[in-house]
Amino acid sequence: MVKNIKIYQEKDGYVPLLDWMDKLPVKVQDKCIEKIERLSVYGNQLRRPHCDYLEEGIWELRIQHQRVNYRILYFFHGNQVVILSHGLKKTKTVPKKEIKKAIERRDRYIQDPKSHTYKE
Repeated sequence: MVKNIKIYQEKDGYVPLLDWMDKLPVKVQDKCIEKIERLSVYGNQLRRPHCDYLEEGIWELRIQHQRVNYRILYFFHGNQVVILSHGLKKTKTVPKKEIKKAIERRDRYIQDPKSHTYKE
């Protein structure tokens, strides 16, 4: 997809981020890809309004389209490598269960990066 970016995949091959993005309108998909590309360039130097830190090493990539807030949760692993976990539509705050899901995916990835990295 983009240099320095890896996408999380479950062991069974399911890719939560791509599944979520496939269901979005094309304009929103394009905005998501633009933000992912920006993240690829700036890595951990990227700041608000493009991204924000949530907790326990989980970050949100912030996308807005027609007053709807979309978020892609991600984490860093190693030297400038970003793992995109999954996406969601945001209400006021990112739900704790979504952050927990990203933390669990991060932990699974760290234990077995090869099995949890999407290969295009």
